[in-house]
Amino acid sequence: MHQVIHIHPEAPAKPAVGEPCNGCGVCCLAEPCPVGVIVSRKRHGACKALVWSQSDGRYFCGLLVGAASGSGNAGAWWRRWARAAWLRWARRMISAGSGCDASLEVEAVRDQNGK
Repeated sequence: MHQVIHIHPEAPAKPAVGEPCNGCGVCCLAEPCPVGVIVSRKRHGACKALVWSQSDGRYFCGLLVGAASGSGNAGAWWRRWARAAWLRWARRMISAGSGCDASLEVEAVRDQNGK
């Protein structure tokens, strides 16, 4: 199967399967993970939760970044508990920390000028 995805030009190269995630975005640009299916309301194409960080020069899961940012530990105990539970669940669903599991092959497309 051949699929075209649009990767930010400054994104790091996709790591080998099993290597630590470097935020290349290839897996999430190709298709959403189980959590991304819920958020994106689609099973194919780029995940809507994927966000590009210009300052870090990489992609992040917006579900984790958004849940971790904001008011920090402020608020009611149940909100802190709910945020912690959400982060644990979301990290497990996206397989965070288990290394690259995208066996996709990335091929650069050249424009008419060979760039």
